[in-house]
Amino acid sequence: MIIGLYTSRVILQALGIEDFGVYNVVGGFVALFSVLSRSLSTAASRFLNYEMGRGNKELLGNVFSTTFLIHVTLAVIIVIFAEIIGYWFINNRMVIPPERLSAANWVFQFSILTFCFNLLAVPYYATIIAHERMSVFAYISIFEGLTKLLICYLVMISSIDRLIMYAGLMFLVQVGVSIIYICYCKYNFSECTLRWIFHKPLLKEIFYFASWNMIGASSVILRNHGGNVLINLFGGPVVNAARAVANQVLHAVNGFAEGFMTALKPQITQSYASGNTQYMMTLIFQGSRFSYYILLIPCLPILINTDYILSLWLKTVPEHSVLFVQLTLIFTMLESISSPLITAQLATGKVKKYQLLVGGIQLMNVPVSYVLLRLGGIPETILFVAIFFSLCCLMARLYMLRTNINLKVDNFITRVFLNIILVTLTATILPCLLRSTMQMTFLTFVLITAACLLSSISSILYVGCNKEERNFVFSKISRVIKGLIPRTNEM
Repeated sequence: MIIGLYTSRVILQALGIEDFGVYNVVGGFVALFSVLSRSLSTAASRFLNYEMGRGNKELLGNVFSTTFLIHVTLAVIIVIFAEIIGYWFINNRMVIPPERLSAANWVFQFSILTFCFNLLAVPYYATIIAHERMSVFAYISIFEGLTKLLICYLVMISSIDRLIMYAGLMFLVQVGVSIIYICYCKYNFSECTLRWIFHKPLLKEIFYFASWNMIGASSVILRNHGGNVLINLFGGPVVNAARAVANQVLHAVNGFAEGFMTALKPQITQSYASGNTQYMMTLIFQGSRFSYYILLIPCLPILINTDYILSLWLKTVPEHSVLFVQLTLIFTMLESISSPLITAQLATGKVKKYQLLVGGIQLMNVPVSYVLLRLGGIPETILFVAIFFSLCCLMARLYMLRTNINLKVDNFITRVFLNIILVTLTATILPCLLRSTMQMTFLTFVLITAACLLSSISSILYVGCNKEERNFVFSKISRVIKGLIPRTNEM
């Protein structure tokens, strides 16, 4: 998180607000072509986890080989479409200064290559998650962080076009990460021995799952990256830079919840596959609460001190950045509640009605945002719309799971949603009082941040957790402390 925030600050200074915005909107446009890949990636993770839960090693190998060959085919198709449609759109429709159009096209090409390498690594990444080798992600994150620090230094001292160099170096980092994933899986998991065959029954099942899941995948991508394109059309690259700053803050804090959910998702799918529905329900309820709590701890001080933090972090703060950051964090905290629900629904394999309902709601983000922006709405309108539809999708997921896995909706609302609201209100009282009564200085910032951490952790433990959960947390803390105290030999 620290490295991510620091490198964002350095890169913003090195590239300038305009080039920083160009890089993010062009790279984001490439992600619009990942509608197919996202749905197939979800399918790969679901089927690998499902067969892990059933203990079918032979079919597990078939799942891996089939999904890998699908991703290879998909990479070729996406490159062709991206080069034709993407090149035309960037050069004829996007708001990019003429003198930076050549650099934007270089960014586009590097973004396509980066996307393809990431796509080919998806089955390997999904296999690591299915085996719950979470330490691998920790080591790779350290590698990525160190390489990004090196990139910052090289970009700062570069005498060539910094935007082009930054895009090229980021591409090389992703190539390195993909190679690490592939090599690790080949040496550790027998099912990753590639067989150049398509398992026809499995292929049909995966494509059925992925085709319906594509609705949800396209809706998420259009919501996120389509919003960037709308911002570019109505506000230009400078406003894109403000959105990019918000996304950098989001990526820094979201690693906490993503790490938790990466460990939780295989357990939900495998417990469903093995028929242990009671354990799956426990994971859903606890996962929804704790995903939110994990985000609340770092997000609360940022939400309360956004303007001051941005002024400390960035030498030049793009206009609109403060509200973009606040709304992005609120949206992400709300989405974290749904993450275990999504995993549970996908585990059932019943995706047709679910995607028609939830995906259909999410597809409304871009057209509604477009209409409001055309009527004179501020750029942040796209996030207000996203928050509203996120709440609608949460209710729709509960409705679907009530039918598919007999989820008790009233229990979820009282034990999860109302619990989260009470924890949030309790945690914000003290920090908000301090923020409203004290003049902002660095010392005040430190005091308010400490109050945020203290109040959020206390509220989570004593309001959000029951006695059993609280004792579990305390026992883990006690074990860690004992492990840090050096043992002395008795005489």
